[in-house]
Amino acid sequence: MQLAQAYQSCFAIAAGHEENFPTASRLLAPALRPAVAAIYAFARIADDIADEGNLPPAERRKRLDAWEELLLRCAREPVDHPVFLALGDTVRRFALPLEPLRDLLTAFRMDTEVQAYASEQELLFYCRHSAAPIGRLLLHLHGAARPDWIAASDALCTALQLTNFWQDFGEDIRRGRCYLPASWLALGGLSPEQVLAGDWDEARLAPVWEKAFASTRALYEQASPLRHLVPRRLRLQAMASLAGGLRVLRRTERRTCSRKRPRLSRTDKLFITAFALRAALA
Repeated sequence: MQLAQAYQSCFAIAAGHEENFPTASRLLAPALRPAVAAIYAFARIADDIADEGNLPPAERRKRLDAWEELLLRCAREPVDHPVFLALGDTVRRFALPLEPLRDLLTAFRMDTEVQAYASEQELLFYCRHSAAPIGRLLLHLHGAARPDWIAASDALCTALQLTNFWQDFGEDIRRGRCYLPASWLALGGLSPEQVLAGDWDEARLAPVWEKAFASTRALYEQASPLRHLVPRRLRLQAMASLAGGLRVLRRTERRTCSRKRPRLSRTDKLFITAFALRAALA
C-alpha cells in the first residue's frame, strides 16, 4: 500500500465518526492534519475493539494486545496496514513518543472490565490514560511539549473528558457505566451499584453533581497557561476547546443530566470563536 493511500484511509475513518477530536480542524496547520488523522484512526479502531460487546472481555483485551504489537512494530519499520503505515510514518517523522499511544490502550483495556470507580483518584487515572494522551501528542506534533504546557494540557483534556461524562450521564448508565466515583456518590448516600440499577433520584444526586461540576471547573482553571501557547494556531485550538468545554459544562449544570445531552446554540459558538480569537491574538 502507498503511504498516501494509507493516510487517506485514516481520513476516511475520521470522517465516519462525529467526535471532538480535531482530526481535520481548520485551526490546525494543514501539514499536521494527516498526522492527527493517523493518530485518530489508531485510537478510534482500538476504542471500537474495546467496545465490541459481542466478544468476551478477555478476547477484546487480546485484540488490544495485538494492536499494541503493531504499534511497536510500526515505530521501527513499515507495517502493511493502512493505519500503522501512516502512524509509523507520523511517529518517525515527528519523533513522537509511544507512551501516549500506549496509554490510550491502557484506558481501552480498562473499558473492557471497569464499570465504576471507587475514588476520584481512580477516575483521574482513567482520564490520564484516555484523554490526556491526545493533548500531549498535539503538543509534540507542534514542538511545544514544555512541562508546564503538558500539565495544563492534561488538565484541559481531563476536564473535557469529565464534561463529556456528565453530559452523557444517562446514556452511560444505560450502557452499564458509572463515571461518578463512589467517594462522590457517598455525598448523596448512594453507591455505583444503586445508580447503575436506577435506584436514585435527582435530589440525592444534587450534592454529587455539585462536587463533580466544581472539580471539573477547577481543572479548566488549571488549563489557563495554554493561553500562552506557541505556536498561535495550537493556542487557538486549545482556547476554543476550553471555551467550548466550559460552555457545555454550564449547559449541563442547568438541566437534568439523565436526559438528552445539551447542544450548543449559534450564540454559544460565536462566543467560543470570539473567546479563542481574543486569547490567540493577545
